[in-house]
Amino acid sequence: MKPRTTTLNLAFTILVLLLVWQIIAWLVHRAILPGPITVGKAFIHEIQGDLIEHFLVSLWRVIASMLLAIITAVPAGLVLGQSPRLNALFTPLIYLLYPIPKVVFVPIVLLFFGLGDAPKILIIFIILFFQILVLVRDQAASLRQELILSVRSLGAGRRALFRFVYLPASLPAILTALRQSIGTAVAVLYVAELFATQKGLGYYIYLNGSTLFNYPAMYVGILAMSLLGLGLYYLVDWMEKRLCKWM
Repeated sequence: MKPRTTTLNLAFTILVLLLVWQIIAWLVHRAILPGPITVGKAFIHEIQGDLIEHFLVSLWRVIASMLLAIITAVPAGLVLGQSPRLNALFTPLIYLLYPIPKVVFVPIVLLFFGLGDAPKILIIFIILFFQILVLVRDQAASLRQELILSVRSLGAGRRALFRFVYLPASLPAILTALRQSIGTAVAVLYVAELFATQKGLGYYIYLNGSTLFNYPAMYVGILAMSLLGLGLYYLVDWMEKRLCKWM
């Protein structure tokens, strides 16, 4: 899809959402649901405050989790995809842990790691790790044997196969896993930032909505978290265009 078309579609979607939001706000007519104009004014006001700091803290936690998951899950998935024996050994463990909703680990991780960024990053990392691991493993295992044999016949060793065959072939699976995980990661980020922290969009939304009852500011936080997820989706799309030009 061309960039101009994508931009027009995004703009049209935003306009429709704003219109629906305004209509619902008129119908409900309660302070708990301010209209988009009110929230827009609050957004401008909150940007001059500490909203940007909360946004950057949440962004750092998600980006750090993504990088950590890629560094660990991609090699593990490629190894399992190349080795049927190791795959058979670890598959029961993966299938046991993968379906568990990772949000249940939030109190456990917080108890073990306490305050700071580490527990939040670890929780998101757990989600991304299994998503990437499974997709990369399946992609590596599905490579045609004749392709691998033809590369080996040219003198390629295991390291060359990893670099020039398995890794490029698995890049679409890696990016697909990231794209699928962003929504869940941002949702869990909100839950993680409700505990043992005073920074981040999750804390910002909860503070304004449930403590200060500043509903326009609460919706500003929700909007900022939505923009965070939107930016991450476009980042993955950009990476796909740069790294998977053959697609």
